[in-house]
Amino acid sequence: MTKDIGVLFDLDGVLLDTEGIYTDFWQDIDDKYPTGVPGFAHIIKGSNLTTILDTYYPNKELQKIIIGILDEFEEDMKYRPFADAMEFVKELKDCGIPTCIVTSSSMLKMNNAFAQLPGFREMFDGLITGDMVKNCKPDPEGYLMAAEMLNVKPEKCYVFEDSLQGIQAGLNAGCKVVALTTTVQRRSIEKLKANKIIDNFVGFGIDEMLAV
Repeated sequence: MTKDIGVLFDLDGVLLDTEGIYTDFWQDIDDKYPTGVPGFAHIIKGSNLTTILDTYYPNKELQKIIIGILDEFEEDMKYRPFADAMEFVKELKDCGIPTCIVTSSSMLKMNNAFAQLPGFREMFDGLITGDMVKNCKPDPEGYLMAAEMLNVKPEKCYVFEDSLQGIQAGLNAGCKVVALTTTVQRRSIEKLKANKIIDNFVGFGIDEMLAV
């Protein structure tokens, strides 16, 4: 029953409890370098760094400043996995179901996380970062790349996402999408018509996923 399927995970807000930390970071950046965009720190959820900077901070010198602030921030931040999420990943691994992380984060950030969390990288069969795609979420490129990496058809993949842009990316890729309410209110998620909405991974297992 689990033959030829793959599971694709967003990172922040799905596997790692860091999304709120990033919201605070970008709010601080917006306070220091105002964009004039209401809800800026929430609107950019799911976007990669290049898109954020090119869209809201086109000045190249300012981009360098913000990148430097972000690099220092990510080097020092604490990466805390959601315990129940990792139990689910382990269940998938034990059953031989391939998994892939699909994140808008940079490889530099991922290396910081892997250094801080021994064994975390080995839990997954693939990794797609924001550096590897030309188009950020909600474009399906990242999830399509992940499906190809796992040698699984997109329609046979299950995507776990928390941001509105990420949820839409999974749907645009033709995957089955399980949306988490860890960072976005349920009523906002419901408008996107994800295949299933859960609050977290507590009590969620492979059988529940296959019933989606």
